[in-house]
Amino acid sequence: MTPPDDHSMPDRRPTVLVTGFEPFDGAAHNPSGELARRLGELGHPDCHLVGEVLPVSFARAPGLLAAAIDAHHPDVVVMLGLAENRHAITPERVAINLADARIADNDGEQPTDAALEPHGPAARFALLPIKHIALAISNAGIAAEASLSAGSYVCNALMYAALGIAEQRAGAGGVPLQAGFIHVPATPQLGGDPKFTIDELERGIRIAITTILDLRA
Repeated sequence: MTPPDDHSMPDRRPTVLVTGFEPFDGAAHNPSGELARRLGELGHPDCHLVGEVLPVSFARAPGLLAAAIDAHHPDVVVMLGLAENRHAITPERVAINLADARIADNDGEQPTDAALEPHGPAARFALLPIKHIALAISNAGIAAEASLSAGSYVCNALMYAALGIAEQRAGAGGVPLQAGFIHVPATPQLGGDPKFTIDELERGIRIAITTILDLRA
């Protein structure tokens, strides 16, 4: 019997949505957005990979993330953001119900001691294998370590919103959504350590995605 043509076989690869942010605070670059764009263009052999660049906006970013999730129906959401003072790729464990901005976002908003969701939980925990991701990246020779908190800026707000969507999906009996946030350090264009080129950061995030997919199997 002749095996079916490859094009007739259903593609059962999971869908991974990777998000990053546009530049902010007067900078010309944001490696998180560049990574999301690049990964979306180049793809990944083990998944359908979609890249989205979001605004650095407390008001707009969560809604645009929700729209992207509705549009692409991902199994996994990996959100990326810039932590320019860090010296490693840092997967985040916790998002907190707090907006407390050191600087204004790109809409000029600078919330202080404000709840993201007045009736939401105090914290939501990442649904990605944080320690496994950090270890896999470190084993590849790229500095990485687990971080406790995504802070209190737009990165944290986005992570908190994504984990809320995952909770809603689980409560409704829908397909589980794995979601989490990874901060990346500054690239040389932003005055960061020369070893953290965009190519090296891309390699690290690809390892993170592969690790997530391997542990799903």
